[in-house]
Amino acid sequence: MPSLLSNPLTRRLLRPAVSLVEQRMERITHAFQKDLDALHHEVADLRRQSYGLGLLLDEAGRGAHRMPTPTQVDRLVAEVATVTGEAGERARAEVTVAYRHLVALEALGAGGTGGTVSDVCGRLASVPLLVGARAGAAPSARAVAGAAVGAPAGVGAGAGGSGATAGASADGASADGASAAGAVADGVRGGALATSGGVVEVLEVGARHGLFAAALRLMLRRHGVEARLTLAGALDEDAARENLALGGAGREDARLVRGGLDAPEVRERRYGVLILDAPREEARELAADGAVLVAPADGAPVPGLRPVGQVADSLYLAAP
Repeated sequence: MPSLLSNPLTRRLLRPAVSLVEQRMERITHAFQKDLDALHHEVADLRRQSYGLGLLLDEAGRGAHRMPTPTQVDRLVAEVATVTGEAGERARAEVTVAYRHLVALEALGAGGTGGTVSDVCGRLASVPLLVGARAGAAPSARAVAGAAVGAPAGVGAGAGGSGATAGASADGASADGASAAGAVADGVRGGALATSGGVVEVLEVGARHGLFAAALRLMLRRHGVEARLTLAGALDEDAARENLALGGAGREDARLVRGGLDAPEVRERRYGVLILDAPREEARELAADGAVLVAPADGAPVPGLRPVGQVADSLYLAAP
């Protein structure tokens, strides 16, 4: 029996339906092709954009890329908020500005900043929050406005004593129900970290090219604090000076010291902020009352300093 579709009469009857199906298929195929062509153009544009962005942010010339994921940023914001006691929105704003400073200075400066993007931005965001805004934020901070945070040895003892009293008051208040992390943060806020005249002594050991110190100085300035820098372990002093100038630091604002914590130039001052390449016991002798110390988290704790918390790969400690 011959096939029904091979019958001339059947084919004639089905021809309009077949034509209609073919027309609809052609329209669908045409629309799909337009969408596919548009997608190809978008992918090509994204590739061009990502290539340019990669030139700015990838690991070439610095050893680590500067392209954080949303998950990494969210985790970093949460850690900064926990350590500093700030609200999440404030912590996110500080992390964002820190990231912009990091990218801008590495693009303009010589050399690079060691560490992952989370660790570097965590330091740049957390230290100013623990130090910078305290003089105007807490009444106990105003009470100790007698000397700069960190000063030449033997100077500002009265401020240190007031800071200790303020720190004790903060500790007493925190014992009445505050969380452990909040208690430590309150102690830092109310202690001798308050600045007088908006000046804080900053020591960085393992300063490399000085880019981190330049970025930290800019971040502290956003909080109304001027940093007097002492950098030990710079790889290239000329490059470090040029990089520090990007952060607004002249020769009177920054000292470059050869050696480490035992260098006489380092030991002649007391510091409100200490950025170390490793936890060192002798750092306690150089810390002013209420100072913040930041060191890699994989080292041993420093005796005499209380833990504040951890952000990314760094441990934050406070002097009593």
